Amino acid sequence: MTLTNIIIALIIILLLSLVGLYVFYSRSDDEKLKMDIGGTAPRAAGGNDSSAGNGIRTRLLGLGLCIVAVVGTLVGRLWSMQLVSNDEYSEQAEQNRTRTISLVAPRGRILDRNGNELVGNRPALTVVSKPDVVENPIEVKLLANLIGMPAAAVRRKIQDQSEGAQSDRTVAQDVSRRVVAFIGEHPYLFEGVSVEERTARHYPYGQLAAHVVGYTGTVTREQLEESEKSTDQGAIVYQAGDTVGQAGVEYEYENVLQGVRGEQSVHVDANGVVSEYSTLVEPQSGSDVILTIDATVQQAAEESLGRIIENIRKKVSPRCCAGSVIAMDVTNGEILAMASAPTYSPNIFVGGISNDDWETLQSEASANPLMNRAIAGQYPSASTIKPLSAFAALDNRICDARSKFDCTGWWTGFGVASGQYCWKQSGHGEMTLESGITFSCDVVFYEIGKGFFESNNPEKFQEKLREWGLGSLTDVDLPGEGKGRVPDADWKWNYYTNAADVDRQWKGGDFTNLAIGQGDLLVTPIQMLCAYAGIATGGSQWRPHVLRSIRSRTGTGSVIDYEPQLLREVHEDPAYLSLVLRGLQGAIYEESEWIALHFNNMKERVAGKSGTGEQVGKNPTAWYIAFAPAQNPRYAVVSTIEDATWASGSALYVTRDVLGALFGEPDDALVAISDMQVAD
Repeated sequence: MTLTNIIIALIIILLLSLVGLYVFYSRSDDEKLKMDIGGTAPRAAGGNDSSAGNGIRTRLLGLGLCIVAVVGTLVGRLWSMQLVSNDEYSEQAEQNRTRTISLVAPRGRILDRNGNELVGNRPALTVVSKPDVVENPIEVKLLANLIGMPAAAVRRKIQDQSEGAQSDRTVAQDVSRRVVAFIGEHPYLFEGVSVEERTARHYPYGQLAAHVVGYTGTVTREQLEESEKSTDQGAIVYQAGDTVGQAGVEYEYENVLQGVRGEQSVHVDANGVVSEYSTLVEPQSGSDVILTIDATVQQAAEESLGRIIENIRKKVSPRCCAGSVIAMDVTNGEILAMASAPTYSPNIFVGGISNDDWETLQSEASANPLMNRAIAGQYPSASTIKPLSAFAALDNRICDARSKFDCTGWWTGFGVASGQYCWKQSGHGEMTLESGITFSCDVVFYEIGKGFFESNNPEKFQEKLREWGLGSLTDVDLPGEGKGRVPDADWKWNYYTNAADVDRQWKGGDFTNLAIGQGDLLVTPIQMLCAYAGIATGGSQWRPHVLRSIRSRTGTGSVIDYEPQLLREVHEDPAYLSLVLRGLQGAIYEESEWIALHFNNMKERVAGKSGTGEQVGKNPTAWYIAFAPAQNPRYAVVSTIEDATWASGSALYVTRDVLGALFGEPDDALVAISDMQVAD
């Protein structure tokens, strides 16, 4: 019998007793003492009965009615609780003794286009603690000494309830076997402390494609607040302590790489201590992301970039330490390789990064290793812009294919006081627009700049550059892309606010600088790559991307296959495109024997252009952009090297090595860095 049933029985017995007592006292004294054997007792006529017995009966009647009301109320309430609200109170009782522990899900892997694992997961030995360990200062101090962490930090981690009041608290991840063994051999010292096998990010290829794949870290306060406020369907709501993507693909595709948390229900006693485990919902790992990157081409790109930078630093420019290279399929925008130097190891972020390491990775002295120069580096384009300057001149009738230009090495189109040198100070002689591209003659493009300055619509030049994508994001699916800058009269006036008014005005020299990719113009390597991809395809620029597909969590199929997106379509006269294409092929095979030497050993014909971008306070940035096959282009490659002095050919070597990896035709024409010609 339940306690409720016992209480109801006692109330009923009490009620019956009170009723019986009331009946007994409600009789007259004669009725109590005599037996009625017939007849009727005489009654008095008139008046009220005010005897003591009658008063007692009245009081008992009132008391009985009150007791009946109270007991009836209690019985009704007990009936309601027992029968009507039984389910509700049972549910509340169950909730009071049940807690839910959140289970972390493994992140999805990141694979290259051929299924090679660039980023995976590996077991990570993790020290965890029960919440009540914090009450034992000796145990906290011993644990801190063992794992090499300040006791205050260990205490804070144990006090952290972000993963649930009953959840074990993560103290240290990726601990050594020595720590595991010591805890296992001394359980009496570490009651409530255990070691669990969880997962951590693993990089089978080391730092390969680090700037593409990115890295993970503990969720920041800003990310927590943003996830809580998000109204997007399917958005992830983070918990403090979660591991999330912070850069690269890890950040860009966080929603699919992040798994679905599991739940473990537990029963607790009155003190909140887990007494038993109940239902379990297993966590679901994140989806695998398949990239367009080819690990083989990526490795060739990184090795070549690192080797050439090292050679330049030793033989030409001691400050040279940075650069980038990108290889892209011009027919669909797939990026097959993207490298930036200096690079870093994503492994350094596993388990948390130290303040010293973080400051080093972001410092100018270390050349900002975390910066992806392929998409965020902004430089003067130098002579790589000359094909676009040619389109602007042809479209606006500044010159045509038959125009002649005389290069003596010194140009005085705006007067001797404003004279400008060609990179070849001995002069190129008579030039056309096509040969001006081939031999990168600055004088040809000074004349184009002068023509725009003196025209009725001078800013048609800037419009043409913007039409080809300069000054705009390419929307590559990676965070941190730079926008660059196409300067014009309004920009100059508003930018140089501290200069005299006469110096803030747009002048002819601004146009001549712009025409050769110098001055205030800034572009990113990926912008120029897309522009050259557009030249290669006759005007079609596809949005560059690193995502190929997203694999289903179950089975081997994919849930998303990336559909190529047209970024922009630039309409140029086919005759103009043909002229520029011939000029770019000439820059490979006619400008210099040593340049041709590196491409004559390829079966496919190549088109391309070099450039040396000057920057105030720095050595020039070397450029080389090429695409192949020239007549039916498939791949385009851009490389840049900072602080490369005038050795623009240095970037040529990187571009050639990557083309060799793409076509299976390595460069066997070795030329020492010290023998490189100065070419623009």
